[in-house]
Amino acid sequence: MGRQCTKCKMQIPDSEVLDMVAEKYPTCNKCWAEWKEYRVMVMNEMRLDMSMPDHRKMLRKNEKIFVGVMSPDGDVIDFTNEDNRRPDDPPPGSQAQGSAG
Repeated sequence: MGRQCTKCKMQIPDSEVLDMVAEKYPTCNKCWAEWKEYRVMVMNEMRLDMSMPDHRKMLRKNEKIFVGVMSPDGDVIDFTNEDNRRPDDPPPGSQAQGSAG
């Protein structure tokens, strides 16, 4: 059974060799290549210095948000919960706008 990319949700064939870091999410090679381009922009925009541990931590957080395993609020997304598999639906526990009760 193939793996599913956390970013694009497409199946990753078992024969496809992934980058060592991308493998842990897993993220397909196409999405991982997008991240590698995007991370340069993140480092420049946020003026991150990779010699500083806090800056490396910030880059890793942005990496996890980009590949879809963490929300921008810092919450880890549990994809084993079926409610988290529908990105167009509002998050569980949030109230719909305009509902009167």
